[in-house]
Amino acid sequence: MARIFGFVVGVVWILFSIFAFRAGSAAGGLDQPDGQFWWSFAAAVYLLAALIAIVGTLRYRPEGPTKI
Repeated sequence: MARIFGFVVGVVWILFSIFAFRAGSAAGGLDQPDGQFWWSFAAAVYLLAALIAIVGTLRYRPEGPTKI
């Protein structure tokens, strides 16, 4: 169940980044370079969060670390 939740969170962050990139593109079309920059920056942060969520989910081991 935890793996499914982690992947869903990653997909949600990817969707947020797509929406932010689209908002940045719209701001660029309206000749607002500062809006384009900050929306693109937000999209990059969302993509980083998605990458961390997905990689963390793939590396997660429910049994914990091995004990010697």
